[in-house]
Amino acid sequence: MTMLSHADLRAALAAQPLFEAKTWQLSPEAWPLTLAQVAELEQIGAACLEFQQALENLYLRAAAGKNLLRNKPLLAPWVAEYLDRGKPPALVALGREARLRGVLPPVLRPDLLLTADGWALTELDSVPGGIGLTAFLNRLYEEKTPNSKLQTPKPSGAAGATAAGILGAGEAMVTGFYEALAALAPEKPAPTVALVVSDEAATYRPEMQWLAAQLQQQGRRVFCLRPQEVFPLGGAVFFDSGGTPEKIDVVYRFFELFDLANVSCAPFLLEAWAAGEVAIAPPFRAFQEEKLTLALFHHHLLQDFWAENLSAGLLPVLRRLIPESWVIDPSPLPPSAVLDAPTVGGRPIYDWRQLGSASQKERDLIIKISGFHETAWGARSVTLGSDRSRDEWQAALEAALALAPTHLHLLQRYRKPRREQHPLYDASGHVRVREGRLRLCPYFFVTGGRARLAGALATFCPPDKKIIHGMQDAALLPCRVAAAVSAG
Repeated sequence: MTMLSHADLRAALAAQPLFEAKTWQLSPEAWPLTLAQVAELEQIGAACLEFQQALENLYLRAAAGKNLLRNKPLLAPWVAEYLDRGKPPALVALGREARLRGVLPPVLRPDLLLTADGWALTELDSVPGGIGLTAFLNRLYEEKTPNSKLQTPKPSGAAGATAAGILGAGEAMVTGFYEALAALAPEKPAPTVALVVSDEAATYRPEMQWLAAQLQQQGRRVFCLRPQEVFPLGGAVFFDSGGTPEKIDVVYRFFELFDLANVSCAPFLLEAWAAGEVAIAPPFRAFQEEKLTLALFHHHLLQDFWAENLSAGLLPVLRRLIPESWVIDPSPLPPSAVLDAPTVGGRPIYDWRQLGSASQKERDLIIKISGFHETAWGARSVTLGSDRSRDEWQAALEAALALAPTHLHLLQRYRKPRREQHPLYDASGHVRVREGRLRLCPYFFVTGGRARLAGALATFCPPDKKIIHGMQDAALLPCRVAAAVSAG
């Protein structure tokens, strides 16, 4: 395989910075995936889409006080209370709008850790960064990868699946992103699309600007805008296009709902959406952006619901993928009750504070805020108990309990990523094979009722890093599909 030189990589990234003030380690090669792994990713995408569809049904039925099961009684108003907690009533009402029934985020990105037991899904992001970066890296690496002009390969079970090359080559990321957004305005053959990036998410603005530029080169009317560049006119929303107001048909909101009050154009967007003048994606549905939904998947009272609402083929996929998870809810219990929670010393607990005395092995648990908070992204609220002192662990528990009246936290079993090897450039530009741990972020664009795999971003971290994210010590890489024998 031809490798990308250190000089070429540095020059390409210097000419087109994709993040503000952010650097990472460089590698001569894309991350290799087998055809079997690609087929598994496609199955994961289908499972994530089904999960989002079932979650909508769960939330809306719980909120309406309706029975959750076909042939048995099961009411769960507490589900809606969990997912609505701490949110403005107007936002809660918006998420339940009849017009939004069946409306899902157009981009789904599960965060997957490669463990000794396979993939572990730690989060399902519906407002993900990295779309432009992954597309840029795909293009950069595909020129040096054999057979790189091939599109995403068929699953390994498909006859003659021998394709190899960059996963998402041939502009699959760029065009797939546009098609998912354009589908939101089917009456417009060439909709004007605005990628609205908030100040809170400004780090990601360069990659969104790059995406818009690539689509403009294809003749698409796609623009990356700041919130203050969007203004109302006649019930619709517009921006200044060369001195002339241009109507926006579709808005891709690159901002979290907790930041809504700081997004100056948000009232105009909502008014225009209510008038049917603009489509907005992801929809203003806060329940779709809560991490605690993974704990709901494991909740013992909801197992029959998931079994009824997920297909027999994909329910086991999610059970393998999603680590055991719990909602840290400090509501009082009767004296005879215990928590649905990890055990300490082999015994069930009745108070979350009892986890503070857990052994280091028992503290192989992650605490993170569920959502609707400024620390809910970028691993800023994540605490791994086995990697912290007892005092630090107890402090994280106390903080989670103190915030519970308005912001719930998720407790999740930690599944340690296994060690892998990959070549990286050192500071002097020499290639060294390094050990590390992998997080994979596949991107699925939802169109026509399907989640289509368009590419994946690999984050390869040093082995001593327990929490994997896009730090400067990590390598950010596109993925290539290793050649495979035809499945005859």
